[in-house]
Amino acid sequence: MKIGWTVGLLVLAGQGAWAQTAAPAKIAATPPMGWNSWDAYGLTITEQQFRANVEFEAAKLKPFGWNYAVIDEGWFLKNPEDRPKPALLKYQIDAYGRYIPVPARFPSSIAGGAAPDTSSFKALGDYVHSLGLKFGIHIVRGIPRVAVDANLPVAGSAFHAADVADTADACPWDPTNWGVRNNPAGQAWYDSLLAQYAGWGVDLLKVDCIASHPYKIDEIRMIRRAIDKTGRPMVLSLSPGPTALENAAEVAEVAQMWRISNDIWDLWINPKPFPRTVFSQFETTAAWAQYAKPGNWPDADMLPLGELRPVPGDGPPRTTRLTPREQQTMLTLWSMARSPLILGANLTLMEEDTFRLLTNAEVIRVDQTSTGSRMVLHSGNIIAWTSDLADGSTALALFNVGESPVIVTSSFEAYNLEDALYRVKDAWTGKNLGKLKSVQNLPLEPHACVLWELRK
Repeated sequence: MKIGWTVGLLVLAGQGAWAQTAAPAKIAATPPMGWNSWDAYGLTITEQQFRANVEFEAAKLKPFGWNYAVIDEGWFLKNPEDRPKPALLKYQIDAYGRYIPVPARFPSSIAGGAAPDTSSFKALGDYVHSLGLKFGIHIVRGIPRVAVDANLPVAGSAFHAADVADTADACPWDPTNWGVRNNPAGQAWYDSLLAQYAGWGVDLLKVDCIASHPYKIDEIRMIRRAIDKTGRPMVLSLSPGPTALENAAEVAEVAQMWRISNDIWDLWINPKPFPRTVFSQFETTAAWAQYAKPGNWPDADMLPLGELRPVPGDGPPRTTRLTPREQQTMLTLWSMARSPLILGANLTLMEEDTFRLLTNAEVIRVDQTSTGSRMVLHSGNIIAWTSDLADGSTALALFNVGESPVIVTSSFEAYNLEDALYRVKDAWTGKNLGKLKSVQNLPLEPHACVLWELRK
């Protein structure tokens, strides 16, 4: 049965062409929260489906801080079902070789009788903004191969696609684009793209095949410069992971979000290297936690919760394979690590339990307002994190990552906390647990967690 709606409110608190620019801290001052189409729709999202999810997000989730709506990969493909056969793919591009939305999938892209080869996300972006949300899109780095084949001109410049393309630099897993040369023609190409996206009202740009395998810092810097030239505050999100820790300072200069692992899906553990799992993120998020700060958010990837259908980006249509405990643990870990919270569910099919999970104001407060988050203990199957909350209290998360129930008894000093008497509140249940001097006989089921707020 779908949920009935009773909601409360949570109040959350152009450089020169070759200059290296820093990502403005005023953009993404807190970890971005929102929805992305990939986990439920893969390459196939249509305007009708997108609008239905956006309307749900605006009405039911925005009061709790969820405010980005992102169209992921493939919005320019006329026949996304043929992605396994790249030679059959057909693309929508404009006269300057830039991908544009497919009118058959996004009818508003030709609003006012515009020609299909001038389609635009402007009307859809305006619609998202009218609901009080922010609009995002996904691209793969580079220049379309079809634009290079036709040697189309680059908008606003004397260059052509042949001047831009590096045909020796293809994304290993994507057949659509060639790489971009690190030269004035390459910069002109990205300038033309970002001018287009700014005109569409894009607030978040997710760029793929650029943060890892391969890591393309020169291309990231070109994109950053192009964003800054538009004058539009736009979050730059880099994929896929794992971004290398040695590149942390470098990516922090140019991006607001970057993926810290390969794709996460709805699995606790996986013997194969792909996809990554909830369990695998404990050590990864711990390594990256020190780099989270206003304007810079290591990204633990989307939350594959709820209904992953009709055409998920990986696997068959399904309800998430994560158990209720594992879902709570995932959201707790992401929040303690101050990761962006980007939901992948089909919002139009959301059940009451998922809604309650996603709208817990105290858990969201940890993600959005805490500082100094860190893993403080990993002993056997018990992992502990702490973070400092803005009101002077401390968040303590205890996880059982093993396969058997455990009973936790320990002093607060074991978690690098002061030996003191604390007033304790369970963030997930809202229950006040009284004044505690230590953790005493706390049962934790396999893959379960608790999140406590401690106040002296």
